[in-house]
Amino acid sequence: MAAPEGLLGSVAETEIDPDGTFKYILVRIQRGPDECRHIVRGTAAAEFHNHIFEKLNPEMEKLGFTCKCLGGGKIQHNSKEKKIRVFGLSTGYGKADHSMTVEILKRTYKDYEISWSDDKK
Repeated sequence: MAAPEGLLGSVAETEIDPDGTFKYILVRIQRGPDECRHIVRGTAAAEFHNHIFEKLNPEMEKLGFTCKCLGGGKIQHNSKEKKIRVFGLSTGYGKADHSMTVEILKRTYKDYEISWSDDKK
């Protein structure tokens, strides 16, 4: 897998709400066979995980990328305490690899305490 550069590197790795508990998805965006990157998207505005993907996918297609949702779950974000907890699963997409999600989040939220579990709540 090539390092993200150019257009691929211009896509934010993480876009999540600043506070609250909300659904998230882990997505692989790809341009050609050798260029891909994993990104995390989460928002309380989404009633279902597929709502996040349905908004993201056309945006990425316009940039020439294909998207694949690798699963979902929930994120509990407390910006005052600088804590993020990743847990749960998506009924439609299955459980994301929470350990991968945490690694991605750690690159954006460097001074946060970030954890994950297989708990459903």
